[in-house]
Amino acid sequence: MNITGVDFAYIPTTDIERAVDFYGNVLGLPESARYGQMPGVEFETGSLTLAVIQSEAFGQKFERNANGIALRVDDVPKAREELEAKGVEFIADTIDSGVCHMAFFKDPDGNELLLHHRYAPRR
Repeated sequence: MNITGVDFAYIPTTDIERAVDFYGNVLGLPESARYGQMPGVEFETGSLTLAVIQSEAFGQKFERNANGIALRVDDVPKAREELEAKGVEFIADTIDSGVCHMAFFKDPDGNELLLHHRYAPRR
């Protein structure tokens, strides 16, 4: 077996229309696919597809993603300000780890996400 990449990550939701509004309008991610009659929509980040699905329609129990998906941005403070103006609440102050800036928030279903910008090279 030779794994060559990651095609998508699932984001569970209890309300597909609310999630579509959040990922498409609030975050501004382009929509790339709809799952026909099934409540699933894919959004593109540039490096990873986020597949937002209404869990129970796919026979899965809804469980929030507790481990954040890092969304790469050029400027974390500016992106945070833009999202706060749209009503997004952040969990804590922006973190400077010494190699990157991070700001954690949640989608309407409580799935954890974060804005991320690496400013120092990998070692």
